[in-house]
Amino acid sequence: MELKDVTKNLRDQNSYRLEQRFKEMMRTNPRYRNLDKENQKLILDLISKERRKAMQGIKTSGYTVRQELYHLYQDRIKLGLTYNDLDQIKELLESFKD
Repeated sequence: MELKDVTKNLRDQNSYRLEQRFKEMMRTNPRYRNLDKENQKLILDLISKERRKAMQGIKTSGYTVRQELYHLYQDRIKLGLTYNDLDQIKELLESFKD
């Protein structure tokens, strides 16, 4: 399972199903095992934020992705994010654009 599978049909999923798919991805995909609990919570918060926007009919643009990444990059030390974590979060945010 990949991030695109988690964010697929974002508008039609409830928050419980979204969290369930995310946790399943974390268990089954070894690529994302480096994310600790705080980083997982951060990613779930980003997914929830984009889900709320999708429910209102607002699509994610490239500008929104760059803006979110800029804020994460600025606070990366405070949040404890590595560059690998930022790459994975960027991949997640890019998957919202499709």
